[in-house]
Amino acid sequence: MGSSVVLYTWMVRGHLHPMTQLADHLAGHGVPVTVAVADVPSTGESSQTIARLSATYPSVSFHLLPPAPTRSADAADPNADPFITLIADLRATNAALLAFLRSLPPVKALVADFFCAYGLDAAAELGVPGYVFFSLCASALATFLHIPVMRPAVSFGEMGRALLHFPGVHPIPASDLPEALLDRDNMQYDTILGLFEQLPRATGILSNTFDWLEPRAVKAINDGTPRPGESVPKLFCVGPLVGEERGGNKNHESLSWLDKQPAGSVVFLCFGSASSVPAEQLNEIAVGLERSGHAFLWAVRAPVAPDADSTKRFEGRGDAAVEALLPEGFLDRTRGRGMVVSSWAPQVEVLRHPAIGAFVTHCGWNSIMEAVTAGVPMLCWPMYAEQRMNKVFIVEDMKLGVTIDGYDEVMVKAGEVEAKVRLVMDSEHGKEIRDRTMLAKQMAADALECGGSSTAACVEFINSLNISTPN
Repeated sequence: MGSSVVLYTWMVRGHLHPMTQLADHLAGHGVPVTVAVADVPSTGESSQTIARLSATYPSVSFHLLPPAPTRSADAADPNADPFITLIADLRATNAALLAFLRSLPPVKALVADFFCAYGLDAAAELGVPGYVFFSLCASALATFLHIPVMRPAVSFGEMGRALLHFPGVHPIPASDLPEALLDRDNMQYDTILGLFEQLPRATGILSNTFDWLEPRAVKAINDGTPRPGESVPKLFCVGPLVGEERGGNKNHESLSWLDKQPAGSVVFLCFGSASSVPAEQLNEIAVGLERSGHAFLWAVRAPVAPDADSTKRFEGRGDAAVEALLPEGFLDRTRGRGMVVSSWAPQVEVLRHPAIGAFVTHCGWNSIMEAVTAGVPMLCWPMYAEQRMNKVFIVEDMKLGVTIDGYDEVMVKAGEVEAKVRLVMDSEHGKEIRDRTMLAKQMAADALECGGSSTAACVEFINSLNISTPN
């Protein structure tokens, strides 16, 4: 293999999957590409995951980087903050990353996942261009670029619902920022700010979005306004990076059931691979769905106890017998118009099925991109990380969904679930949202066409590296 581009990510689906899609896109343009994956968090299943990816994407090379041995002992501290530990573990993998890069033929560039942004140190040591792959939206990127240069008088968490104005970004209530940003006296704040400060170091930033979806944020970043008086890295909007789960999903029971449902009639509920809700909340959702009268497909994960091993969120565990988690008789009363599956459904394929009419989502950016490319309206129920910000962008800026109120309280009530399902499925406002999502679907497809904005950005990135490709 000649000179290659190395993509660097970590062992969590929400980051590994879009990076794999980016690798597949680059390989499709004839670029020799290798994905280096930090074994963080280390679950004992990482080798099997890498083997499966290697078999599924034969045009891409995958390499598992071992965890740093000194960090493995530190991670045993039961009182350690999981987010701080995660970033420290990823940063400690730099030695293995550097050794791997040196073992390869000349590397043209390193593209590090945002959480792995300290990997830019390895690129600098080798003297190769270092890029960041930002798997979130451009609006979040503009926000994160700007926060380090702000000088607020108090912590964001003390501002309540006060609106924050970032360059090119729809106003965000302070309480909708990621939890790690709310208390500037917390070590999490210092940790996430350290990541933000890596962004301007990059030669360029590749973002999983497309120009039409976020024109103001894209323009602001291109104009450099989030960092007044400083240079801002070149932005390449290369999304939406959405790929079907390759494998045997065509025969999944949920798809067979959807084949029997009328077009646009089914509400799909799925809170991602790393989220679960308490048993009491599952009850409220079930009651709301039953009262709505609409057909539904619901991927249910068992609740994870608040004091459970923190890796459960990242590993996506929590399976249990579905029936025991739901109200007595619920499955019998909704049989025929509702289907409940344990833990997982092939989300991309489900969202693209003609029977789907709405999507109740935790607002993870991958899920949003999957809904956009399928043209499905969203009912937004954010849970953690930047998802509350995403909710603002989807509902208020992009006009592609509605908010399920109560997401920031102890419990979302059954009546709210029922009301918002009816709003999207039955009302004139719901039809307006549906029309808007169908337009977004078309614009997303256009961006990925030959000559489309995202394809052009991908080609521009490749050309900047002076890589000779067959096409």
